[in-house]
Amino acid sequence: MTSTTGSPRPSSLDPEIAERLKRSSDGLVPAIAQQYDTGEVLMLGWMDDEALHRTLTTGRCTYWSRSRQEYWVKGDTSGHFQWVRSVALDCDADTLLVKVDQVGAACHTGARTCFDEDVLLKDAGGAQDAQSAGSGAPARDQ
Repeated sequence: MTSTTGSPRPSSLDPEIAERLKRSSDGLVPAIAQQYDTGEVLMLGWMDDEALHRTLTTGRCTYWSRSRQEYWVKGDTSGHFQWVRSVALDCDADTLLVKVDQVGAACHTGARTCFDEDVLLKDAGGAQDAQSAGSGAPARDQ
């Protein structure tokens, strides 16, 4: 369930941006961190209005930790910084794409990305395999 109401925590986020966000019931928006020059998807974090404000104004990714219930700036503890290059809101206004220059590992496990270790499907072939399976055309989202 999404909400358009503000974050439960005080924020200095520009009201015009805050008004556009669709948040989860706990006031958060998923934020995908992507390496700006390679397109590599690094991690998913959560931002409330204040975390987004801090990210936009400091040039460093700030997230809301759901487990610790506090803000954390990527790299303050690990030294693996995320320097913000751009921030975009998706077409539904419910997900952020933060393009960053990642220094060191993005994952708390020490891996380059949070998606390196548990690959469920690799090199499946995509649309060509669908056509050879007899569908005649690639499937399209509706």
